[in-house]
Parts: sequence; C-alpha cells; structure tokens
Amino acid sequence: IRKVEHIVREEMNKTGALEVLLPAIHPSELWIESGRWESAGPELLRIKDRHDRSYCFGPTHEEVITDLVRREIRSYRDLPRTFYQIQTKFRDEVRPRFGLLRGREFIMKDAYSFDVSDEQADTSYQAMYNAYFNIFKRCGLKFRVVDADTGNIGGKTSQEFMVLAKSGEDKLIVCSECHYAANIEKAYARIQGDSAKVSSVEEMFEVHTPGVESIDEVSKFLKKVPEHLLKVLFYECDDKYICAVVLTGDREVNEVKLKRHLQVNDLKLASHEDLEKISGSFRGYCGPFGLVLGKDRLQKIVVDIRVQEGQVYVSGANKKDFHMDNVVPGRDFEIVDHVDIHDVRAGDLCRQCGKTLVEERGIEVGHIFKLGTKYSESMGAFYTDVNGKQYPVVMGCYGIGITRVAAAAIEQNHDDSGIVFPPPLAPFDVSLILVDLKNSDLKGKADEIYAMLLSNGIDVLYDDREVSPGGKFKDSDLLGIPLRVTVGKKSMLEGKVEVKVRSNKGSTLVDPSALLKWVNDNLTLKP
Repeated sequence: IRKVEHIVREEMNKTGALEVLLPAIHPSELWIESGRWESAGPELLRIKDRHDRSYCFGPTHEEVITDLVRREIRSYRDLPRTFYQIQTKFRDEVRPRFGLLRGREFIMKDAYSFDVSDEQADTSYQAMYNAYFNIFKRCGLKFRVVDADTGNIGGKTSQEFMVLAKSGEDKLIVCSECHYAANIEKAYARIQGDSAKVSSVEEMFEVHTPGVESIDEVSKFLKKVPEHLLKVLFYECDDKYICAVVLTGDREVNEVKLKRHLQVNDLKLASHEDLEKISGSFRGYCGPFGLVLGKDRLQKIVVDIRVQEGQVYVSGANKKDFHMDNVVPGRDFEIVDHVDIHDVRAGDLCRQCGKTLVEERGIEVGHIFKLGTKYSESMGAFYTDVNGKQYPVVMGCYGIGITRVAAAAIEQNHDDSGIVFPPPLAPFDVSLILVDLKNSDLKGKADEIYAMLLSNGIDVLYDDREVSPGGKFKDSDLLGIPLRVTVGKKSMLEGKVEVKVRSNKGSTLVDPSALLKWVNDNLTLKP
C-alpha cells in the first residue's frame, strides 16, 4: 500500500497538484447544498453528534473541497488549481466482499481541479488522465481505460481505469479492432436489423398461449426468435411514478442507462398490483399497446432503440394466456421516447468502426470525472473574471483506490503457490534465504549479501528463521517477492548462490560478484 501511495504521490506532484488533508466527517449542510444528502442513498453513513447535529463520514469530498474553494478563491488570477489528498474513506456497502476490493473502509486518493472555462478544465482533465496512465503503468499492471457512467457523483463525462482480471467484478465491452472500450453500464453498439419498413402487414391478431409466459417459452411455442418478440417491464422510479419500458425479447434493460435517461436515483420493478392496474394484465402477458399515460401513476413510456418502427413483432396481449402477433411499432403503438436502454453483449458491432465487440472483466482502480459546474453552482463557488463578472468555477474530480490497486494487483498476478507481485508493488524486492543457520561460513556470506543489497537500495527480506528450507521457499512464493536468492552449502561449494525469478519455474547459479547486476536486470519495472 505504501508503494502505491509513493507512486501516486509522485505523479500527482508532477501535475502541480497541491496535497491537502480534508476532514473525514462532513456537516450535513454541505451535502444538502449539493443535493446529495438525499440522493446518496444508504451507502452514505450518517451520524449525529452529542448536540443532535447531522454529519456523514465522507465517501468522497466534492462538497468539502468546494466549500474550501468558495471561501478562498475569488479571482480568475487564483485559477487553475488542483488539490489532492490520500485519506481513509467509508461507504456503508450493503454486502462487503472481496477483501480490500469491496470493503466498507478503504484508502483513496481523491483530487479536485478548479478552472475558469470548459477548455481549461479539459486541459486539467487530460493532465490527470496522463498521470493516471503513468501511475498504473509504473505499478506494472495490465489495464484498460473505458468510458463510464458518472453515477451519483454526476458530471458530464467520466472514464474508469480497469485492471484486467478474470475475477473482475466489472464487465467491459471492448472493440476487437479500434480503441473503443466501455464499462457495460455505459456501452453502446451499432444497431443491427432490417432498415426497411414492412408494408402491407395485416392487423395484429390474438394467439392462444396457455401457460406460456417467459420469452424462452413464447419463442419455442410460436417458433419465433427472441429478437422478434417484445416485452414490457414496469419500473417504480424514485417511489414517485411508474415508467413502462418496451424492448426486444433477446435483451435486458440496462438500468444505469435508464436511470440516466429518466434522471432518477432509484429503480425497482413495479408490484404485481401496479402492473395489473396499468395494463389490465399479468406479468408475462403485458403488451405495449393500450397504455395510458397518467393512469395509475404511469407517467413515461420508453421504447428501446432496437425496437424498430414498421417491423413485425409478437407481444403480450394484455390478457392472460394470450399473445398478439403482427404487432407493428408506430402503427399499433406510438413511439415517442425512443432511446438506447438495452444491454450490450459480446458479438454486437462497434458503433465506431462496425467490428465485433468482445467482453473482458476488470477491477476498477481509478475514475476521473468532468463535473462541470454541478457543485460550484449549487454551492456558490464563483470567481470574478477580468471584466468583474462572476462565473461558477468549472470542476473535475479524480479518484484512485489505493487499497484496491494492491488487491487488484494480486487478483491479476497470482498462481497456485501464491502472489506474483509486479516488482514495483512487491513488499520486498528480494527474498534472501539462508539454508543452514549453524554454518558460520554460509551465514557470513548471507550477511555480506544482505548488507550489499541494502546499500544499493534493494529492499530485502532476510529469512534467517529456524525453519526448513522448503518452508522458507513456500513462504517466499506465497508473499509474491519477485526475486529469491538462496545461500546454501551445495551452491557455495562452487562459489555461487542460487537465484530464481518468482514468475519463472527454474533457478540458476550466479557468482556473488554478479548478483547485484542480476537483481537490477530483473527489477526492470521498479519505479
């Protein structure tokens, strides 16, 4: 963790960012000003002091840093400015899991930029992008930058830095040809299908489908492929109103896209009772026609972009045990709100170049945002320009999960014997193992090597425990120390020591006089 912090701090300082330390406990008034006190949800740990005043344990620090800036910065001459901190955060995760990857308490580097214009803010954003790229490259990690949703933090644009790992909790959609990459929550694909409208289609008609409810069941019963079926889902939006969503049977709703489109914080499927009131039917038999806005809290009808006007589909008939065939969007039901709210999958076509999209898994370790004036306007952080006019400062925010980087490095780099740390993140560079503690000659040589490596800036774990050699070797592998140097009787008979790279299977012998060069050559990634 300290090695990650060291790399992060060096790269942040190179950008000219100033390190600060902000309070961990935030007064509720600041979060009420920004509008996030209510929208943040249960992950925000809310507490009260002895005077019954409300506070929260800060999961992020946009409100606090904006409050600081509005008190201290007055003129365009004071900008641009970027501040960063490395601090412990807390989020009340509903299901803490995966150790350091999804714990309630974690160490994070968060930075905030303040600029006079969108153009200047773009420059600050790019500087942070470059710094993040350098950080994860120096950490020796395989990573990818992807487009991402801004979530509760808000803003115009955001990108995530994802460490690639088969165990990653995030799905990534990546083009096999061009540079397009996005988190599954933000991924878009080229729409495929028949572009020409079907003409002279007979009116829709009922088909008796007793006990046939799911898409798979309807597909088999009517011998129709799922993409030629329509399904209607009803969502409760912020516990205020209901939205109907129409999409093809082969896709699922991307709820993050839907939230962003509706500008709501919470979505959940409507109850059976609400569904029956609105559609007059039961789950599995709902159709997109006959829906009346304003009836029983139904306020919006959203149709996914893959549902094509003029094409022929099958949908529920709004009557139990019946479906409708020859349903034509635009003829049998109106399309007003036609947007992309479906999930993107491997095999879809890239919207940019038309090539095939593939799926990868990743672990989010960094996230950068263009916030615009979301916080500065709501909290009154203004600057005065050269003409004496006041404008809101333009903000950006940038986070790196310090503890997540360490955990992600392990998830990406391990084998059956334990961790295989990239050299820059390993707790030690070299594991020095003394085989026989009772042999004074061997101990003298091991002590000499230890002193030599330390004097040359090499971090060494000197294992002189009274433990079997096999136990020492296993512990060295388990800890993921990149290089191992063994001082034993057999190798010293030849005047050499045994050396091994953690990521390789075999070992070799090296003359002690050449040991430092061997170590340095095999620590090429060390920052």
